[in-house]
Amino acid sequence: MRFRGNADNSPMLPSRRRAVSLGALSATLALTSALLLAHHAHAADAVRTPPVGGVLPDSGQTPAPVPPGRIRVANGPVTVRYTFDHGVGRPIVDLAGRHYLRPVGQNGGLLRLVPQRGGLAVAYPDRCALPRERDCPRAILEGVRDDDLNPGRLPLRYGASVLMTHADLADGANVLQKGYSVGGVSQFKLQVDHRQGHPSCVIAGQRARIYRAEPLIDVADGTWHDLECRRTPTRLTMIVDGAPRAWVPVPAMLSIANAEPLRVGGKGPGRGNDQFAGAIDDVFVTIGDPPPAPSRPAP
Repeated sequence: MRFRGNADNSPMLPSRRRAVSLGALSATLALTSALLLAHHAHAADAVRTPPVGGVLPDSGQTPAPVPPGRIRVANGPVTVRYTFDHGVGRPIVDLAGRHYLRPVGQNGGLLRLVPQRGGLAVAYPDRCALPRERDCPRAILEGVRDDDLNPGRLPLRYGASVLMTHADLADGANVLQKGYSVGGVSQFKLQVDHRQGHPSCVIAGQRARIYRAEPLIDVADGTWHDLECRRTPTRLTMIVDGAPRAWVPVPAMLSIANAEPLRVGGKGPGRGNDQFAGAIDDVFVTIGDPPPAPSRPAP
């Protein structure tokens, strides 16, 4: 992940409106201002840009209510990827400029920007050692409802790069997820759970049966690992550093569609959120078969 200012990790601070002289603005500046205001209203309040490696304060925000309406699934190939390299001085946007994330937290939870592979990554709060879990700092990145990220029965790939040590491990450490595995919601999720440092891919349909591919390998070794989950019509595969490591069969009719946002680093900012500790980069979700890359024109 690559950050340079911060989007998902940056604090969401209340917007400050300043009186401006409309007569001093050109038509171009007026249009730009209007677009920026609409952009910020859609994703959250304006955010403050910390220095590289600086702290992203607690957002103090709660997720926006899910808009009503029938849940739909993606009707074609969709790819979103967050590298964080263009900074986070505003809500984080994917490389295509269409899907936003913002930081949310509780109890002073902070996100930091750290160097990674020539860019920036997001570091999450240290594993909490307080006696009461309800007092622990929590912070995640969260989008808004986005039905284009519902794969239904389409092929699905999702994943991220992670850096963890054994001090970061806990019973629950969610890397990314959309939806839940209970309550008939449906879900896809990537996690690194338990004290063994095993990564795993999880999907669940509306009947709440959970399918998990978990290799018996430890990725909490203080180095970066590329984790990918790949769902085909009949199989869920866990890929670590480019190599398939575990798979489980899944029903071809299993459909994943819910009104939940994409979340990175936990299932929410509240108590019992399976808070991730460590650093995350290069988050991606690909639904369907993406179009082939354009061929290079002949010289």
